[in-house]
Amino acid sequence: MRKTLSKHGNSYALVLEKSLMELLHITPETPLEISTDGQSLTIVPQLTRRIAPDELAAHAALAESRYAKTFKVLAE
Repeated sequence: MRKTLSKHGNSYALVLEKSLMELLHITPETPLEISTDGQSLTIVPQLTRRIAPDELAAHAALAESRYAKTFKVLAE
């Protein structure tokens, strides 16, 4: 996809189409991590999803049931 920058006040903006935002599961409120290596620009959505305590407990229980022996060895 080739894009150009749009004038936005005293700055320039990169406009993302709705279809691209939907593909990436981002909204205008999604924080974006922007980095560069001096030659290219990388933009990565910082998706933050809170895990409910019961969901976290379920994942912990699953890990305990699958890896109980390994956890015991590592604890020693």
